[in-house]
Amino acid sequence: MQRLVNDPKNYVDEMLEGLYAAAPDKVTFVNGDKRCLVSKYKKKGKVGLATGGGSGHLPLFLGYVGKGMLDGCSVGGVFQSPSPDQMMNVTREINQGAGVLYIYGNYGGDIMNFDMAKDMAEMEDIEVRQLAAGDDVLSAPKDNAGKRRGVAGIFYVFKIAGAAAESMLSLDEVERLAKKAAANVRTCGMALSPCIIPEKGKANFSLPDGKMEIGMGIHGEPGIKLEDLKPCDEIVEQMVEPILADLPYVKGDEVSVLVNGLGATPREELYIVYRKVDQILKAKGIKIFNVYVGEFATSMDMAGMSISLLKLDDELKKYLKMPFETPFLSQNQL
Repeated sequence: MQRLVNDPKNYVDEMLEGLYAAAPDKVTFVNGDKRCLVSKYKKKGKVGLATGGGSGHLPLFLGYVGKGMLDGCSVGGVFQSPSPDQMMNVTREINQGAGVLYIYGNYGGDIMNFDMAKDMAEMEDIEVRQLAAGDDVLSAPKDNAGKRRGVAGIFYVFKIAGAAAESMLSLDEVERLAKKAAANVRTCGMALSPCIIPEKGKANFSLPDGKMEIGMGIHGEPGIKLEDLKPCDEIVEQMVEPILADLPYVKGDEVSVLVNGLGATPREELYIVYRKVDQILKAKGIKIFNVYVGEFATSMDMAGMSISLLKLDDELKKYLKMPFETPFLSQNQL
C-alpha cells in the first residue's frame, strides 16, 4: 500500500498540523501539545464534553469537536490511547464551571487513562463524570454487555450529549441523556480487508480474497465468523438481524440509521447497503426518522462497513434534531 506520508513517525502530528491550519477558526490546541485539541467555541456555564482515543479512525474521535458537539479531545497515536496528562490538559481547558463529562469507547487503555484523568481533575475541584460507550452487539453477548466495544454508534452519544450541553442542561441531565442514547444504540460491523498502520507498514491482520469477517472491530479485533463474500443484500440481512434482536427493535419503533464506511468503502456501496436496511426496517414496521450515510468511525484504509440503529423517543429526537458544526461534519436543524 502506497501512502501520502513523510516520516511515518510524524503521521499523527503532521495530520494535526494540517487540521489546525485548515480550521483555525474552529479548533486549536493547549499546553503546547498538538494532541490536546479543543474547540474555540466557548460558552460560560456550559457542561464540558471531552473524548479521546487513538488516531486512525477519523472523524472519530477528534472530528466531533465543535459547536453543538464536543469541546475537546485528547489524541493518541494510531490505535493507541492518549495519556492521562493529555486528557487532563483538555479537561482543564474546557471546564466552564458546570463540570465535565468524558465520553469514550469501551477499551481497556482508554478506561484506565480516563479514570486517572478523572482523579487528577477532582484534585483541582473539577467535577467529572464518565461514560464508556459500547454499542457493538457482536463483540460480547447481551448478558455481558459491559464488555462490548464502542464503535460508530458512539456518534449518537456525542450528538445527544452535545445538544444537551448546548441547551445549558446540568451535568446530571447531560449525563442522563448521554447514557440514554448509549442504552438505545446498537451496531454491527464487517470487514472486507485489513488496514495498514503507517509506522508498521504492513497489514495488522490477514483476510483472504473472496472472504469477509462479520463482527470485526475497528482495530482489527476478531469477529465472530470468517466466511465467503456474499451479495450485499445478504450481508445486510445477516447484520441487521442481531441488531434488531438485541434491544430489541420492534414494529412501531422509530429509529435513526447510521451506515458507516470503515475507510476504503465507496459511498456508492454504502448507499447500496442503506437501500437494503431501508427495505428491512419498513417491512418490519419500524419507522425511520433520519439517516446518516458516510464515514463516522473508520479504521485507516480498511474496507468494510457497519450499521447502527438508535431507538428514539420524543426526548431523544429533540436533541438529535439540533444543529452542530465541526471541521469534519455539520447538521442544520432537522
